[in-house]
Amino acid sequence: MAASGRPVVIDIRTRRAAEERGKATPDGSDPLLRTVYGEILRDERLDQDRTLDDVARAVGMSKQYLSEVERGRKEPSSEMLHSVCDALGLPIEHLLTRAVRRITASRRIATGRPSGTPRVELLAA
Repeated sequence: MAASGRPVVIDIRTRRAAEERGKATPDGSDPLLRTVYGEILRDERLDQDRTLDDVARAVGMSKQYLSEVERGRKEPSSEMLHSVCDALGLPIEHLLTRAVRRITASRRIATGRPSGTPRVELLAA
């Protein structure tokens, strides 16, 4: 439970993956959205045991470009994201929801406190 007495839901899989990849940025800033989208798309593709080539052919893009999208190197258009999601059978709103969860988890890791917990700072008088 959080200090406020409300339960806190933490996505353990996301937290572990972020810790392993070092996604909690040292300066406390959020990861790039393209990086988060890429990680989610890669995780979904791997969960389905599909290859880059298979998904890229279904979308009509090169596997090199899809690989760069998954690694957060390229910023795909909304149409391209929608096409990849369709090829994976992943509703676009699920991609967006997962992205929010991962960014929230990243913030929790970076700050060491649950999201929504007020930050208390003492000022020297």
